[in-house]
Amino acid sequence: MTGSSQKLILASASPRRRELISRLGISPDAIAPADIDETPAKDELPRDYAVRMAREKAEAAAYADAYVLAGDTVVAAGRRILPKAEDEATARRCLELLSGRRHTVLSAIALRAPDGAIREKLSTTQVKFKRLSAEELDAYLAGGEWDGKAGGYAIQGSAEGLISWIQGSHSGVVGLPLFETRALLKAAGIRLG
Repeated sequence: MTGSSQKLILASASPRRRELISRLGISPDAIAPADIDETPAKDELPRDYAVRMAREKAEAAAYADAYVLAGDTVVAAGRRILPKAEDEATARRCLELLSGRRHTVLSAIALRAPDGAIREKLSTTQVKFKRLSAEELDAYLAGGEWDGKAGGYAIQGSAEGLISWIQGSHSGVVGLPLFETRALLKAAGIRLG
């Protein structure tokens, strides 16, 4: 329960988002993953894409009597949006691109109120991988943590040992920026635990 008279629906099947939101003392009343087309628009910038995805997920999972919280995390190398790695070859390409360089992780959240109003926030984090040796890359890929992850890695797993520098929100890189989420929920009058 949210601790308020309003219900809160989490529009995500991600166990990481459920675990992160629990750190705010919140247990969503329901989980309702949004099934939307996540294809970036032609020439869409990573920031715009992240915010649009969060908003569209919140709208797709709309309930008349509940708040809906949705999020989207995008890994960007410059203006390039990296895919969610669905196979090892994609994860390898992403990690080879990120090796030894700084990249941006954009984690957008959107909160849809029962009246349809939507509030949004965006967390921007800079992350730098060490230069990955062939052995390190092979070992990381063999572990399978990359599966379904934006940019081909999960910072909450063994990849954290390969990251030399981070500036911004660790929870945002995992998938739900807690500072921004807390501010959004409080502004909507949802009591936190």
